Amino acid sequence: METLNQSTLDDRFDMPGTHKASTTPDHRVSAGIGNEKLRIAGLSKRYGDTYALTATDLVVQQGEFVTLLGPSGSGKTTLLMMIAGLTQPTSGQIWIERKDATLAPPHRRDIGMMFQSYALFPHMTVAENIGFPLRMRGMRAEQVKHEVDTILALIKLPGIQHRFPTQLSGGQQQRVALARAIVHKPSIVLMDEPLAALDKALRTHMQAEIRQLQKALGITVVYVTHDQEEAMTMSDRICLMNNAAIEQVGPPEDLYFSPRTLFAGQFLGESNCLRGTLQGIDAGSGIGKLQLASGVTLSGRVSESAKVGTNAVLLVRPESVRVNGSSTAATNQLGCTVDECTVMGSLSRTRVTTLDDQVGMIAVALTQAVKPATGGTAFAMFDANDAIIFGDGHV
Repeated sequence: METLNQSTLDDRFDMPGTHKASTTPDHRVSAGIGNEKLRIAGLSKRYGDTYALTATDLVVQQGEFVTLLGPSGSGKTTLLMMIAGLTQPTSGQIWIERKDATLAPPHRRDIGMMFQSYALFPHMTVAENIGFPLRMRGMRAEQVKHEVDTILALIKLPGIQHRFPTQLSGGQQQRVALARAIVHKPSIVLMDEPLAALDKALRTHMQAEIRQLQKALGITVVYVTHDQEEAMTMSDRICLMNNAAIEQVGPPEDLYFSPRTLFAGQFLGESNCLRGTLQGIDAGSGIGKLQLASGVTLSGRVSESAKVGTNAVLLVRPESVRVNGSSTAATNQLGCTVDECTVMGSLSRTRVTTLDDQVGMIAVALTQAVKPATGGTAFAMFDANDAIIFGDGHV
């Protein structure tokens, strides 16, 4: 990796008060993408022989809310820390506003950061905490006061300028931390599991509040969480990560209804999985036939990972499974025993065990006046287009 001196850094990443022309030395990295705010190209991080992040590419557009989602150790926090400049990459490039920021220090990246711990200065008032990034940029005192008052009104906390963090509730501290992250109007706001410490009710409220504020101001956000529901609720796109790499990127509905891998299908939401052998694929429809150990054959869409004649897994969501007392003309149906039916208000959750293969399945549907009898026999059925067949072991 090349060594850069101070003047080289200033040329690569414009400093406040300068007006250097921005150039893009590598057209492969930032060629012609609309309102591109962030581009990651071949970014990796290695500690000895272990990769915390393998070579990764990602583009984030102006005003997008992109969530890095994944289990512990998937690489999501490592990626966020490299974007922030708090961790140096082993290889690859980071472009912010089409400027190469790969080696720029954090304070020259034009980003805002919001941490799980809030990181408010306990010896500063609310006004001083929020105004800190403005003072560090040399803004005049009267302008700082105006910006602080404006942002406090925006987050619906007027009149608390002179309080200290210890005098605020958890939700108020979270709002102040958010205000400090966005008051200087950064190109990108990075959020590292900022709601993890809140109780469920307050977390749900803050999810909606952050999303509304992000949309209203057109802020570009890169957000880290391990909470699937939070990611589905808040994101324009989810970047699902696993084993130090990106598994799939797309809108929440794409990852939920059209996962590209078995891991993606199992990680997001609930799923029913039935294992067997892929017998064949219809060339016209792309629908494949999966034969279970009992000989029962099921149909579903086939992913790229599944190969004819090999072990495979059929995945179907609980809301796509219907439990009926009698057989119908459904594409896929399995005789089953009803283990339990739980009414959860408007929805009911039914657990069944298939008769031939003894596989447990879950069905979720609108609550009916008469629910399936526990211990009785029934049929679990679903359509071929609602199921996806993956190669077994492709997780």
